[in-house]
Amino acid sequence: MSAIEELLSAARARLSGAPRERLGELQEGRRLLGIPRASRIVDRGRAWHLGVLLLAEDGVLATGDIVRSRAEVRRGFPAESQRRRAELAAAAHRGGVPEGETVHIGWHPLDLASLDDRSAPLALRDGDPAVKWSAQGGYMPLARYLDERIDLLVHPPERA
Repeated sequence: MSAIEELLSAARARLSGAPRERLGELQEGRRLLGIPRASRIVDRGRAWHLGVLLLAEDGVLATGDIVRSRAEVRRGFPAESQRRRAELAAAAHRGGVPEGETVHIGWHPLDLASLDDRSAPLALRDGDPAVKWSAQGGYMPLARYLDERIDLLVHPPERA
């Protein structure tokens, strides 16, 4: 077992009682009798959300978009990005995600066997596993990153 796999295995053990969040996949609507149906987000499992990483029982994923499910409401939007987020929230609701629940979409699995600069956010820096915690941020040792994120998840700040 590699050093990264050992760190992730230990993290899973520490997170055993912590809440997990839903993983989803956007499915474009099919046509039914020539009429296009609305897209929906379907359930693909659960994982612990640790910042830029999603830790699942069988692997580690890089986060994508995060939306909160809500029923579709007609309204005007000043920005196209707001319209798209509302469409994703409605797609989650159509997919069976309870209203108000968080769902992760656009995530992708990380191959722990071949970490390099393209396997962001995980990488090997001078032979040690590291994580790039933000687009402009530098790399941080994976062990320290997991310790901080697990502590935040298990003991959230007051009113968080």
